[in-house]
Amino acid sequence: MSVLDDIIAGVREDLAPRVAALPLEQLRDDAMSAVAPRDAYAALLGDGTGTGITLIAEVKRRSPSKGALADIDDPAALAERYETGGAAVVSVLTEQRRFGGSLADLDAVRAAVDLPLLRKDFTVDEYQIWEARAHGADLILLIVAALTDDELRGFLALTHQLGMNALVETHTADEVERAVSAGAKIIGINVRNLKTLDIDRSVFAPLAAGIPTGTLIIAESGVRDVADVGRFASDGADAILVGEALVRHDNPQDTIAAFLDAGRSARLALQDQPTA
Repeated sequence: MSVLDDIIAGVREDLAPRVAALPLEQLRDDAMSAVAPRDAYAALLGDGTGTGITLIAEVKRRSPSKGALADIDDPAALAERYETGGAAVVSVLTEQRRFGGSLADLDAVRAAVDLPLLRKDFTVDEYQIWEARAHGADLILLIVAALTDDELRGFLALTHQLGMNALVETHTADEVERAVSAGAKIIGINVRNLKTLDIDRSVFAPLAAGIPTGTLIIAESGVRDVADVGRFASDGADAILVGEALVRHDNPQDTIAAFLDAGRSARLALQDQPTA
């Protein structure tokens, strides 16, 4: 069993009691009465000039690859610092077993910031999409490796029907092709190998080259410093998703500012290059 398979098995097990406690019909009512979703696509697009990148800042306590990352007693306060620092979107892990997150974290962050929120979890059931909307999420994660083509298309359709956006995560050229065919508007390239959990930043550029113009490209995993940000920005990233480098920093606002500056410098350098 792969790491992803093991995580999904736990997600399904943890989902069952929530479904039993709150039937889908009632959850749908809660979702439809929630505050209208914010436009995460527009937020990640930024000013649309291509002279910089945007940033998704993640509330993340731990991960399967690194273990414990940070004691986050007040996710709302951390999210407020992200917003102050210039993040375009805040990502909140809600998977509990491997990442130490919860829907309570999402609720706390939603009450604290006005930015679009990404519910970062392993979406394998329609129920979780309605659940995300009911708790104020504006963006959900769909991992191509975890879904069939029919599931991916169906989940995307429901997400868009609810006024939300989906970050469709890919790891290989085949997965990028599947994401594009399904109609994804925001495609993430995760440079972490799902089988070994190793990072290989060199896979980003060739995968990004296969994504059509008009689709937002998000660099996921592997962002340690300004050099990594500059590399991803130069290779086609419109935005970066950052967790570990922020939660382990005493002043995440400064880190966000430095990363955004690095992305802007890399993009401007590309524009200054002579054309053939």
